[in-house]
Amino acid sequence: MASKRHATNANECTQEKLSKTSIRLEAGVEPFQHVTLKHRRTTLERAEKFLSHIYFADVNLYSRLYQDRVPLSSIHYFGPTKETFSEISEPNHSLREFKVGESFGPTFTRHWFKLEIEIPSEWLGGKVLLNWDADCEGMIYKNGEPVFSLTAADEFGIRKSFTISENLASDEKKLILWISVSCNRLLGEGKQGMINPPDMEKMFSLSKAEIALVDRNAFRTFGDLCILYDMAKSLPDTSQRGLESLYAANEIINVLVKGNYSGESYDAAQILSDKFFKTKNREGQHTVYAMGHCHIDSAWLWRYDETIHKCARSWISTVSLMDKYPDFKFVCSQAQQFQWVKDNYPSIYKKLKHYVKKGRFIPVGGTWVEMDGNLPSGESMIRQFLYGQKFFREEFGLTCGEFWLPDTFGYSANLPQIMNESGISNFLTQKLSWSLINAFPHNTFHWQGIDGSKVLCHFPPGDSYGMMGTPEELLKTMNNHKDKGRSDSSVFLYGFGDGGGGPTEGMVDRLSRMSDCAGLPKVKMSTPDEFFKQARKDESKLCTWVGELFLELHNGTYTTIANIKKFNRQCEVLLHDLELLYTILNIDHNTQYPSNELERLWKLLLLNQFHDVLPGSSIELANDDAVVYYKDIVKTGNELLKSGIAKCSELRKGDNFTVMNGLSWEREEVVELPDKTLKYVCCPALSIGPINAQSHPKAVEIQNREEGGFVLSNGIVQCGLDKGGRIVSLKLANSSKEFIKEKCHANQFVLFDDVPLYWDAWDVMDYHLETRSPLLDVFDPLHVCTDSNALRGGVEFSVRIGANSKLRQVIELDAGSASIKFRTFVDWHENRKFLKVEFPFNIHSPKATYEIQFGHLERPTHQNTSWDSARYEVWAHKWADLSEFNYGVALLNDSKYGYSTFGDTMRLSLLRSTKAPDGNADMGEHQFTYALFPHRGSFQNSGVIRASYQLNNPLRIFESGFVGDAICFVYVSEKSVVLETLKKAEFHRDALLLRSYEAFGGSVAVEFTFNNRSISKVIRCNALEDFVENEVTDVGKCGKSFVVDFSPFQIKSFLVWLQ
Repeated sequence: MASKRHATNANECTQEKLSKTSIRLEAGVEPFQHVTLKHRRTTLERAEKFLSHIYFADVNLYSRLYQDRVPLSSIHYFGPTKETFSEISEPNHSLREFKVGESFGPTFTRHWFKLEIEIPSEWLGGKVLLNWDADCEGMIYKNGEPVFSLTAADEFGIRKSFTISENLASDEKKLILWISVSCNRLLGEGKQGMINPPDMEKMFSLSKAEIALVDRNAFRTFGDLCILYDMAKSLPDTSQRGLESLYAANEIINVLVKGNYSGESYDAAQILSDKFFKTKNREGQHTVYAMGHCHIDSAWLWRYDETIHKCARSWISTVSLMDKYPDFKFVCSQAQQFQWVKDNYPSIYKKLKHYVKKGRFIPVGGTWVEMDGNLPSGESMIRQFLYGQKFFREEFGLTCGEFWLPDTFGYSANLPQIMNESGISNFLTQKLSWSLINAFPHNTFHWQGIDGSKVLCHFPPGDSYGMMGTPEELLKTMNNHKDKGRSDSSVFLYGFGDGGGGPTEGMVDRLSRMSDCAGLPKVKMSTPDEFFKQARKDESKLCTWVGELFLELHNGTYTTIANIKKFNRQCEVLLHDLELLYTILNIDHNTQYPSNELERLWKLLLLNQFHDVLPGSSIELANDDAVVYYKDIVKTGNELLKSGIAKCSELRKGDNFTVMNGLSWEREEVVELPDKTLKYVCCPALSIGPINAQSHPKAVEIQNREEGGFVLSNGIVQCGLDKGGRIVSLKLANSSKEFIKEKCHANQFVLFDDVPLYWDAWDVMDYHLETRSPLLDVFDPLHVCTDSNALRGGVEFSVRIGANSKLRQVIELDAGSASIKFRTFVDWHENRKFLKVEFPFNIHSPKATYEIQFGHLERPTHQNTSWDSARYEVWAHKWADLSEFNYGVALLNDSKYGYSTFGDTMRLSLLRSTKAPDGNADMGEHQFTYALFPHRGSFQNSGVIRASYQLNNPLRIFESGFVGDAICFVYVSEKSVVLETLKKAEFHRDALLLRSYEAFGGSVAVEFTFNNRSISKVIRCNALEDFVENEVTDVGKCGKSFVVDFSPFQIKSFLVWLQ
């Protein structure tokens, strides 16, 4: 227990003798008052050292922040454990005594400490803190409830401390606190570097455990001096205000030193500070809208389950600040994190919900997580908003008006439309400030998507979402604002972030002190809604940016951790098919629609689309957790598919197989049945039915080439291959057009050196393209597959990749298909190498076209400008196309996202081999398929988009028997419109939800016709299923269809009630 220190008898006697013999002389008149000629550097350094926790910390102001400090004498411990507070605090639970200096661990384990504290009576009326330093994160419990959190981060050498009492009362002298610690710091535990794989054997040490009596005068003056010092340092040398702050700081130091830090000297120092800070700003000064913020990565350098505790720790500190500072406001995104805290820390959730109601703890963003902005499908992005907004509406009665995505690696050009469809008109991010080559020209502007939709966009000009509340940051925020004259305000987000932590008392105090201080922007504690309302007052002056917000960095994330990207694509397709199947079953057979289970699976998928998980930039433990969730989706989804199809076959018993077509057009193609035989089948759009075998078109032929290799042909396309599986010729039937560049080889695998500047899993640098090395060691030359037949012809080869890796590929052509498929198997064990496959085409075009969410966009194939050359590695979804007038070639894929097109050569990125933060990234076996689709005419009219869907959405074949006609649901009249989603509505009883988009980039009128079903009512809705006002959809005369107009790339959702 803490105990009062007593002087010895000898000391008492000495002091008594000195008091009897000593006298105090008069000071007299100072003969000469020295006025030092100020030198900026020495005066600045004087102030710096006066505040330093490192230099002269035994005599400077930092050393005087506490009047007294007493080590804790009763600490007990138990760990590692996953026990909760209620379990660990059981009276009969054993704990052992623990001393400062002892260690505990290892990394990512959790431990409990029990502190029995007795505070000296002499401290009554004082402010008492608990100072605790275990170099990791912790949560303090008092009276059985979490009350505060601790981190290893500091400001000006001061770490977060728990305030035991602001004014110690006699009944507060004795107390018991519990601390739950997690063995990791805010930004993980990378071994010999933050982003390196974690050091799983690291132990942590308790280096400080004490109570301290605060010197309020010293703390107050310390805070003012920190501001004055930072202003003097950050303002220009010639700035009068900067010199004023320097002189004020120097004078305060003199007053304290000469007054021997007496109460009178602190009062004099306060008068000097107040005089400085009372000098106000001019009218029209830039206004900073300050918002507390705590960016918490749902997984990154730690696992999902640790994020639950990071959220709780960060938010309990936040609400404790709200108890003390009535003007403090805090913004918080990611509905998933709210759900975690609600489920695991209900008392914290209750407190934050109280402040949500008061408008101070502000949910923002409207999404389930802060997802990646490039790779999720369009429907996945819709569901991010659907489930995010649903949560915020149900829990807090509010709909977020702003999309909040400060830390993802680029932003799709169709996000403005998706936002508008989700009830959102404002957008905040800052990540484009990370671009390596070009500086983005705006901070407040309109962003226009590919369909013409607009949102008001703001990039905080401080280029951070984790400010500390310093003058330097405020000045950067003001000076870096690129839209001066059009906008006179900006957002300032402060609080420890990435790994949580959030705002501190010091940050709030500094910003309050600087609220209207000449030389700095005005500071207003505010909310996103207030800022965007202010920004819209001058929105007519703002510029418009059209198209994608492309981050010129982190473009290796389109490829890193291939299995996660493959799972993502597969699960997106699986959930689409599940919703379609059970919608049909519900309407046709009155089968219960599994709403709860589908929502659970969707939320797992959406969680894994977090912007460090889907991109592949998390540690191996987090990646493993993601795979567990994916496998849950796949296992549960496939079981639901089988049970659903079984319900069909029970009603329609037969010996035939059952086939399901999840796409909104009729398909004729070759399928492989469960008995391994092949059939050429025809399947109606959006149907479930029997295998309907057709007589196939011209058979596939495989002929020898004179030079070695083979020629595959089927009457539609002809492909010549050499002995190494490389394409030497590609033509369409009845055409002399050669699609492969003369004397070049397509389907050439190439290896690149892949050593970035720093961000290993994230970045691939432009100079990697200078290290091209083609793979030429073919150890199993091209030969015909033994199972080739008239319906599917295949050839196969294998090639070595260095000394440790190898690749096998089967190249297939089906009867009736223009797609040449490349089924690829790789055993991959490289170190910082990048595998791609390249296709030099005989196509001349200054641009290539890439699929994005609900549409496509064009990017240059040249390097005319720095903006063009920065797109050396870009992202796309299922296809990219290079076309000239009347001819083109599309490169399709089933699980890849990285592309590169310069000149006439298109490359598909296949595998990387980064070593941080996942030291085993991508090592092992991989299987994926890509395809070539040569075409006449435009890619729109030639079927590229449908071919890419069919590669990714194969016809599903089930062994359950099915007789009679197929169950067909909806027909779409125009090829340019894709019916993307058909499901039961979330919020409207008995209604169906249809979501379609225009895919070609043109205007069209489309008729949706229901097969043998009459429509009762159709209402246009948005992504949240809110009715769209002033838009009436009439049902056709037959009562089975409705007609709708689409503009280019427009997304439209409809609620349909059937009779």
